[in-house]
Amino acid sequence: MPNVPTSRPGQGYHDQEEASALALGSDDDQHLNLHIVGPAATNDSQVLSTYLSGIPGATRSTRMIIPEPASCSRPVLFTEVQKRPVGVKLNRSPSAEKLEIIEKLLEPHGEAVIDEYFRKVNVCLPLLDEVSFRRQYQEDKTRISPALLACLYAHTVVYWQSSPTLNRYRCPESRFIWNLANEAVYSELHLSPGMSIIKAILLNIGGRPTTSLIGNGVLLGSAVSMAHSLGLNHNPLPWQIPQPEKYLRMKIWWALLVHDRWTSLAHGTPPHIQKSQYDVPPPTIEYVRDSSTEGNNPCFEMTAKVFVSLVTLSEVLDRFLQYVYCVGREKLTTTDLELALHQWVEKLEGPCRRIVLRGSHLEVTGAANLRLAYLTAKLLLQRIQLEAEKQRDSVNEDRVANRYSEARITSEEMLMLIQDLQPEHLGDFWMSVSSFSFPAVVNFLLRCALETENSPEGLARSHSFRIAHDLITTLRSHQEQHKWDLSDICLAQHAEIVEKILAGVAPDDHGGHDGSQDLQDFDASILDHIFPSVWDPLQNAW
Repeated sequence: MPNVPTSRPGQGYHDQEEASALALGSDDDQHLNLHIVGPAATNDSQVLSTYLSGIPGATRSTRMIIPEPASCSRPVLFTEVQKRPVGVKLNRSPSAEKLEIIEKLLEPHGEAVIDEYFRKVNVCLPLLDEVSFRRQYQEDKTRISPALLACLYAHTVVYWQSSPTLNRYRCPESRFIWNLANEAVYSELHLSPGMSIIKAILLNIGGRPTTSLIGNGVLLGSAVSMAHSLGLNHNPLPWQIPQPEKYLRMKIWWALLVHDRWTSLAHGTPPHIQKSQYDVPPPTIEYVRDSSTEGNNPCFEMTAKVFVSLVTLSEVLDRFLQYVYCVGREKLTTTDLELALHQWVEKLEGPCRRIVLRGSHLEVTGAANLRLAYLTAKLLLQRIQLEAEKQRDSVNEDRVANRYSEARITSEEMLMLIQDLQPEHLGDFWMSVSSFSFPAVVNFLLRCALETENSPEGLARSHSFRIAHDLITTLRSHQEQHKWDLSDICLAQHAEIVEKILAGVAPDDHGGHDGSQDLQDFDASILDHIFPSVWDPLQNAW
């Protein structure tokens, strides 16, 4: 590994030889990455670094980040490591070749796709500084990570039909573009992983439609590992690095947290990131602001508050996930979980509060996604409470029935939200993992109906089944009329089952059922696919 001179302790950022626009973020065409040094070895390396600084001509491959004078934080040490595997030559990368094909498919609408990305996606889950990205794109876009740019294009194609600029033109085949973007990501992850690959992965796993459960899990694990290697789990505010980089590092970490928590819920696997292993502060409007935001922009303020609310809700969800996946340790109580969600709601103000509690202001970018996320977390809590009630030594039937009712009401709120969505809402920003909320709701509702009814007729007429049926009907309408991909998983998993249940109780040509048929005589084979379900993480965890 080559040695490169580094700064002396306390040396200013502008006095150093700048390898990139950011102090800790190497350019994508550089040969080296900065990898954080573990706390156990930091003091040893600091002593050696200080000694070498007094020897003329001595070179070091470490970089010490000194906290601000008033801070109580410890210094953080980074060391330089090779990006590329030994023996791999620097030439035109495979990811650049994939990007070139994607750009040919998008011509001449590449810049319009980027405009759509910043208009709908980056404001809801900020990963890029718009001004610096656009400047780099215009001046020399070859210095932008090909994988990042490929995933940005692929991620944004889903908004093609809802874009007033792009919907006049034929949309390229999105699946082919996604296949190319996936190849670009895996290639760059192998050949030259850096800060940009984390952003590329987040765009990749957040892409729609969701088709690769295991692949997304593998990429997310890689992104978390890279984030720890680059020290993104540390609070950068006390560090003597440029302010934009502090905010950029935090925004990448927050986006990673959001994806980690909601992917855990959707995939039925424990989260990768543990609360005790990071100290990045929660987001604020000031931290989210970037160089493209001028003055008091009401539109920015509102979307930023929605993002802040989504991140803090994700932290509440983490408490629920720790309860579900906790093994061999004393669990939190369901009262602790309920209090955490109530406290989160109580801290909401203004339009964000009305978005969450009433489903209003859905015209705000990302608002409908936030409302659905809240209802999903609320239903998870209620199902946890229901299971806890049923596992008590002395089961109180009235309390269990009340838990069922609360969960059904939340399920109906989700149905009403989906029914109220207009085309402009369907074309808004949605987390890809939101599509898993619907099959989980239908699963729960069918379970409620099965556990409370004794006949097929009663099953089909039950309130739970009617909510599930109406949800399926609404999702099918959105899929057929507006190609809303978030409907796909639920319809594929449950539409046929619901239809067969209805068909099983439909009157026949000889007068129909006499109402005395017991559920035990019902053709249960049509329900075999309901329990267990890969889309139901709570059920898999219990």
